[in-house]
Amino acid sequence: MSDTLYIFDIDGTLTDSVPMYLMSVTKAMQALNIIDIDTDYNNYKHHTDSYALRYNYERNFDKSVPVDLLDEFEHHLIVAMNEFDPVKEIKGAKNLINHFKDHQIPFCFATGALPKPAFLKLDQCDIWYDERLLATSKTHESREGFVMDAIERAKSFYDTSGFAKIVSLGDGLWDLKTAQNLSLDFIGIGEKNREKLMDNGATQCYPNLEDFLTSLI
Repeated sequence: MSDTLYIFDIDGTLTDSVPMYLMSVTKAMQALNIIDIDTDYNNYKHHTDSYALRYNYERNFDKSVPVDLLDEFEHHLIVAMNEFDPVKEIKGAKNLINHFKDHQIPFCFATGALPKPAFLKLDQCDIWYDERLLATSKTHESREGFVMDAIERAKSFYDTSGFAKIVSLGDGLWDLKTAQNLSLDFIGIGEKNREKLMDNGATQCYPNLEDFLTSLI
């Protein structure tokens, strides 16, 4: 088994789902009677579902989010997502994950989404996953929180005390900043934010996951 762990963001990195998912987040909050929604999601303090719900609920109702509302929000997210066509993979995503699994290269998933929407997106793209390897914003509002959770999940899954090297793969500036905050290596995926990522310290960026896999073989 390789001594390097790879951590995958999902939206925009493995699945081409960002526009659809942001619209679903808005629709799900509207279903909870949250009307005044700040849809400038890129400028949120935390790019996570749990933060989006809390932030908008508190600014609408001036009180804390009820404990059970996150589960209800997750339900409405699935309903909203199913109004759209199934998402497609980022080029090479399925083959890359299968390559890692077949060659015993450790990996895990860390996403700002909630669990059930994350599973749905991966299922629609036929990308292999194990729920034990997937950390979400269900338990951590901050990206640092669920990335650390993903690392701990990977340690348990692969029965190891640690990894010699940890590489985070993401498409957004927030993915890069999180990796920098946690002193992890980072690889950018996609062309949309490539220049921004490189300007902020990324040293490796690939147009898609097929190109990244080619670089490894």
